[in-house]
Amino acid sequence: MNIALWVVQGILAVAFLIAGGTKLALSNQRLLERGPAMAWVGDFSQRSVKTIGTLEVLGALSLVIPPALDFATVLTPTAATGFVLLMFGATIVHLRRGETVAIGLPILLGVLALVVVFLRALAL
Repeated sequence: MNIALWVVQGILAVAFLIAGGTKLALSNQRLLERGPAMAWVGDFSQRSVKTIGTLEVLGALSLVIPPALDFATVLTPTAATGFVLLMFGATIVHLRRGETVAIGLPILLGVLALVVVFLRALAL
């Protein structure tokens, strides 16, 4: 079970490192040019997108570093809770924009994060 949980945390960490890193590295205009999956960026300020990117990167690191070092392990379920909330918000944004095809990934990532919340919280 522990190996499966580490795999889920690794998948989430990579996904959010890539997503957050992209938001930090590119301007809103460049993100919009990446296609319809990033069209939501047009509804948010540059500062908001950078904040989301920063939270994604910090959360991704908090998913793997604390349990790997066995230090401040409460950060892992806390970060996963943040991702559940973030993905809930992302789903709502896509639904409001009528992008029903775009809600699959946020729902999947949110469910995976919810698994981490419960299983890591049980381990505390």
